[in-house]
Amino acid sequence: MVGGRAGPRRRPMTLAEAGPGTENERLGLVRLSMLRNPLILKPELGKPKRNCYSLPGLDFTYGMYMHKRDGGVAEAIGHWDSVKAKPHKRVMPPDFVTMGRRAVDEGCTKARQFALYYKYMDIRCKDKNILRYGGKIPPGMTFGRPPRPSTPFFDIMQHRYKELWMEHQRARTVVQRSPVKKKLQAGEVRENRTSFLRAHPLPVKEESFWHPRRFEKAEPHLRTFRDPDSRKKALSASH
Repeated sequence: MVGGRAGPRRRPMTLAEAGPGTENERLGLVRLSMLRNPLILKPELGKPKRNCYSLPGLDFTYGMYMHKRDGGVAEAIGHWDSVKAKPHKRVMPPDFVTMGRRAVDEGCTKARQFALYYKYMDIRCKDKNILRYGGKIPPGMTFGRPPRPSTPFFDIMQHRYKELWMEHQRARTVVQRSPVKKKLQAGEVRENRTSFLRAHPLPVKEESFWHPRRFEKAEPHLRTFRDPDSRKKALSASH
């Protein structure tokens, strides 16, 4: 390390370097893949990190070697190979809609007349991808992808997503607890009100005589019994 910065990464570690007493000492069976895995290999104290990729030897030359025309810098400057771009002309399909409309305007009514008109008046479709093959950029056009919408920080701080999730779960629970309608099977008769009342009759209402409201709290003016006990005995005997 020079000036507080780590140097270039070194080559992969060998089995001879992972000897006893080092940080990467291994007991038991030692495989070469252990020294090529960055998750297993431990950093060495005071040394730059090793490169865990298997690289060719020191005598290896990167790039493409040209045996016939490799004359150095002089030949590269004097004989610079450049490939000229060929103009690409795209053949568009015939525009039969436009040609058919113009043929009708010219008075064509038979198939042979239409065929002759298509032969001599060859109209091609317009290329919508004109920018790929050269052309003027339309006004107001923006290249690239549209920007991502801004993150709703207010909804995140107010736990809005949690409330929406809770409301969704409550609505889902209500739907699950709601009674499920029984589906009719083949040959089963649908139950109507008559069959339902036959199985579950309504409770019988007790008959009560109608009394005007002004006489509901009025006390009797005539007593035909000597005392209340005799009145209760007479009423109990009649019922």
